[in-house]
Amino acid sequence: METNTAIGLNPLLEPFNTLHDTAPFTKIKNEHFLPAFKAAITLAKKEIQEVIDNPEVPTFENTVEAMERSGERLSIIRGVFFNLNSAETNDELQQIAQEVAPLLSEFGNDISLNEDLFARVKLVYEQKDQLDLNTEQQTLLDNSYQSFVRNGANLNAEDKEKYRKITGELSKLGLQFQQNVLAETNAYEMHLTDEAELAGLPDFVREAAALTAKQKEKSGWIFTLQHPSFIPFMKYSDRRDLREKLFRASSCKGNQGNEYDNKEIIKKILSLKLEKANLLGFSSHAKFKLERRMAETPEKVTTFLDELHQASKPFADSDLAEVQQFANEAGFEGTIERWDWAYYSEKLKNARYGFNEEAVKPFFKLENATKGIFGLAKQLYKLEFRKSDEIEVYHPDVQAYEVYNEAGDFIAVFYMDFFPRESKRSGAWMTDYRSQYMEDGVNKRPHISIVCNFTKPTETKPSLLTFDELTTFLHEFGHALHGMLSQCQYASTSGTNVYWDFVELPSQMHENWAYEKEWLDQFAVHYETGEKLPEELIHKIVEAKNFQSGYFSERQLSFGMLDLSYHTLTEPLAESIPEFEAKAMKNMNLLKPVEGALMSTAFSHIFAGGYDAGYYSYKWAEVLDADAYSVFMKNGIFDQATADSFRKNILEKGGSEHPMLLYTRFRGQEPTVDALLERSGLKK
Repeated sequence: METNTAIGLNPLLEPFNTLHDTAPFTKIKNEHFLPAFKAAITLAKKEIQEVIDNPEVPTFENTVEAMERSGERLSIIRGVFFNLNSAETNDELQQIAQEVAPLLSEFGNDISLNEDLFARVKLVYEQKDQLDLNTEQQTLLDNSYQSFVRNGANLNAEDKEKYRKITGELSKLGLQFQQNVLAETNAYEMHLTDEAELAGLPDFVREAAALTAKQKEKSGWIFTLQHPSFIPFMKYSDRRDLREKLFRASSCKGNQGNEYDNKEIIKKILSLKLEKANLLGFSSHAKFKLERRMAETPEKVTTFLDELHQASKPFADSDLAEVQQFANEAGFEGTIERWDWAYYSEKLKNARYGFNEEAVKPFFKLENATKGIFGLAKQLYKLEFRKSDEIEVYHPDVQAYEVYNEAGDFIAVFYMDFFPRESKRSGAWMTDYRSQYMEDGVNKRPHISIVCNFTKPTETKPSLLTFDELTTFLHEFGHALHGMLSQCQYASTSGTNVYWDFVELPSQMHENWAYEKEWLDQFAVHYETGEKLPEELIHKIVEAKNFQSGYFSERQLSFGMLDLSYHTLTEPLAESIPEFEAKAMKNMNLLKPVEGALMSTAFSHIFAGGYDAGYYSYKWAEVLDADAYSVFMKNGIFDQATADSFRKNILEKGGSEHPMLLYTRFRGQEPTVDALLERSGLKK
């Protein structure tokens, strides 16, 4: 491959001569990406052409495995670029993304629509029963064949051209949607200069807002739409007018009729996805997507969501009535609005359980929580995390670790990026720069990253996590374990490359330890006094666990139903986005709709994040995780045999087998919703 370009030596096209072949972030410049992508695509095409031109009879090894091994350099560059575009972006990177997306889409289409290549794969697939393949090889063969079919290989020439055009447009629209949400998030700030406007806000919230103002070279306090700023303000501010102002700003992202408006982008995305599904022989995008999911059909998902809705709704109505009554007894007149919910819920929670975030935050210093989570991984899976200054990072906030097993073998590289910044999209996610795979008998270990938006340190206090942030940390770390502990043959079947409605099992199951005194006792100490988290507070955390579980279940179900409603459309969307959203969420909406507020235009999960026709998977995985964790509850939360079984049957296996087979191998039976309903207090 030609590594010298007009800009000199391109580090993305050279072997990474760094510790564990990690990305040399300090050498990579924006101008390296486009030429690197073009050179790597050219190389990948050459590697694929060699498979096509192979004069030997197609075999699993010379066709399916050879395809799996192709494009390695492109995969590395793609990982570096798109991870940076999410976590440390800028205008130039976003522009490059718009140029690169159609190139990658075209390259993907060149492979999936190549008749000669498909003919070789099909020949191998038709002989699969006669081949001596292990389980993972059978999975790879099936995945490869289905990928061709589901990406247009059987289309006629005219429809293949339509398919190319559709996928190219979709690749750009998803990026544009996400960029618009980030721009809207960064564009807004609520600048307060009168201390009276801070009424009700705890010191940690005030101090963080003052630091934000100082960083922006302004006086007073600044509140933003980033979660660590937005959520505490909505919970604690006594100023109802300001809560309403901030809520309206947050809830109308992408719906302001400006250059960042996402409504027409949504309609285009939906129309193109439907057209693509129709081309491939499906009546809706959801039918197409769910064919390769545990849930299998939209009808099953609808039944699943409705079953949970019927169980949750009475409890959700009760939750709403309780908050309304509490607010009225506290002197509030009228019906609570969406900007009142978090405020009065927090006060009710504190009144009922004596639990508030301000009381527990001092015990969840980020560094201590990190030690606790690493300690959990050591107890369950015998992992050791060693901080490394040799591994390069892309931002000063990022920490890099080497991960080792009990035998001292290197297991993974692990990056952690915790704090919000304008160059990072909101939310929290796990990703990888390299998946685990085997190559010539060498186990290539993965490079895993978790990216979050936690409460930042201030000038006088370290980063102190809310309890929700602690569970988020555990959630993303669960995903990371799925990537780090993988023991598979192929990158495409390793780690988190599993059915979409299975991927949340490891993440959601590891959240359960946040409620366990035995684990909290290991690290939760007051950051100033060293005092252990009092047993009384732990009791309050556990007691408050199911507080408003009906409301939160309905809220999550409403997101899943909105997603499914969009993607089960069999005709292009005729009505407006606000009208459609209102209708789709009507049965699960508990609070009065707010004019101008729209979920859809900032719903990045389904329009830019791969959860299209898949948002239900969070609730689906809750069923799996409640059922799976019941084994730990029965045998002991640190029981070695249970942890070994979960590691061996779930975490190490990736997507090498059908997820239900993996799950039943661990659990001994298929899951039911009973464990979830009981754990959530939604079963009388």
